[in-house]
Amino acid sequence: MAKQKYMVIDVALCHDCNNCFIACKDEFVMNSWLPYTDEQPRHGPRWMNIERLERGQYPRIDVNFLPKPCQHCAEMPCAKGFEDVVSKRDDGIVMLDAEKAKGKKGLVDACPYGAIWYNDEKDVAQKCIMCAHILDGKACASICMPRCTHGCPTGAMAYVEMDAAEFAKKVAAEGLKRYKCDISADGLVWYKNLYRFTSSFIAGGLIKDGDCAEGVTVSLKGADAPDQVTNYFGDFRFDGLEPGAYTVVADGKEIWSGTLDKSLNIGNIAI
Repeated sequence: MAKQKYMVIDVALCHDCNNCFIACKDEFVMNSWLPYTDEQPRHGPRWMNIERLERGQYPRIDVNFLPKPCQHCAEMPCAKGFEDVVSKRDDGIVMLDAEKAKGKKGLVDACPYGAIWYNDEKDVAQKCIMCAHILDGKACASICMPRCTHGCPTGAMAYVEMDAAEFAKKVAAEGLKRYKCDISADGLVWYKNLYRFTSSFIAGGLIKDGDCAEGVTVSLKGADAPDQVTNYFGDFRFDGLEPGAYTVVADGKEIWSGTLDKSLNIGNIAI
């Protein structure tokens, strides 16, 4: 059996430069790679889409970016009702039959990730094919990888070929996650530092005697989170939190308690 062809995306390293998006357009706009897929329209469809999320409130905020191609799910939600159109290769890449996908607008709604787009010019449903036409080539030398990963300047996107057992070890070692894993628990696209897009933080600052309180131990009740020590500015931050009730304790005293539903800056607090 062919090795699986994985894509690993580090949310912490994505700066929204859009090189992956541009590389995808460069590869598929005005280029027909039949029988893999027909050409992509210049405008509209984003086979490599980038979602954006701002967390927190001024001045304690961050902005995170999530490149989102087809997730190449192991259990393909899009195949339901379209079994003759959707197929999976031995290496795990999910394909749409370029001929049978014509006129099948229902495929767009069949993908829970919003990764299938409709090409009105060609009257066909299309999506990311992980540049299978490149991966199958014999003359690609050292750059035989999807264009999006090859064009990423920060290393946020990486292409990996491994068997499933090897990759499972990588998942455990690096804490890789699937996006919206309740939809499809396995597949070829995995994320590192996904918590920055799917969870929340509690952040704040401590003031003592009118100055920044550096080196103060801060604890969080309500989650299994390690204690934090305030920095030079008296700031602390607990990240990767799910919605729920939390209590912040500084230097052994409760300084804030409440319910978290999104990232929160609790402000500067005198101790």
